[in-house]
Amino acid sequence: MIAGEPSAGYDMKMHRTAVLVSLFVLLLAGLSDSWYLYQSAITDTALTCEIGGVLDGCNIVAQSPYSQLLGIPLALYGIFFYALLFVLVAIWTLFPKKILWQGIHLLALGGVAASAVFVGIQLFLIKAICVYCLASAAIAVICWWLIYGLRKSDS
Repeated sequence: MIAGEPSAGYDMKMHRTAVLVSLFVLLLAGLSDSWYLYQSAITDTALTCEIGGVLDGCNIVAQSPYSQLLGIPLALYGIFFYALLFVLVAIWTLFPKKILWQGIHLLALGGVAASAVFVGIQLFLIKAICVYCLASAAIAVICWWLIYGLRKSDS
């Protein structure tokens, strides 16, 4: 190692920090996205969705019978998902226990699976696409990938 160059351990720590910061930013973005959808659902206001083309079906999706599960707007489930994941990852960063990471990983994987189902419902049953829902699905997938990568880097 040349004097003044960071060590491999320093590089790994910086990488882990960058991944964690990215993860927390994405979780907050997912929380914000879900909150916006939830506020629209409970106030019965239209979503701002003038993208044009195939991605402008936000209000069709939001008003469909598939936008609720057990009478609860899907967006509220999203709020709980992103908030719980945020809290659990924060706890895991302080207390990196394997069992906690396994729970986080399963929760994130469940979010990816739910997102895949919801995107499928939009494509094949509702036949409209909600860009906010796609954003949430993309965020869930990227968060899962970052979480998976964090644990692999800790091994």
